[in-house]
Amino acid sequence: MGLTVLDIEVGNPANPKVTEKIEFLIDSGAIYSVVPTPILERLGIKPIAEQTFRLADGSKIVRKKGVAYFKYGDQAGGADVIFGEEGDSQLLGAFTLEALGLALDPLRRELKPLPMILALGMKADQV
Repeated sequence: MGLTVLDIEVGNPANPKVTEKIEFLIDSGAIYSVVPTPILERLGIKPIAEQTFRLADGSKIVRKKGVAYFKYGDQAGGADVIFGEEGDSQLLGAFTLEALGLALDPLRRELKPLPMILALGMKADQV
């Protein structure tokens, strides 16, 4: 696990030319990215589900979840995003890092290209 802070662009997948630059805590130990609800609403991103999370003290919270477009330099991709509420940290998690094809180098505290592997299998008519 590693932590660092970087500016990443967030947008609506339906209109990826309009983005907002957000300072994120990059946390390779987190699964989802968390963006404040007012920013997601401004971008026109709508919630599509709710997700329950367990906190360190054992309590549970529920947050809305949608899909956002993320961009860092030349890398872009779509990933699930949590609608952050007051007191929530702005996190960029593992799903978003993978969607961008990036991995966090915890020693240098920078993002590096993730080796992309495509497993090709047999065609359905060959089985």
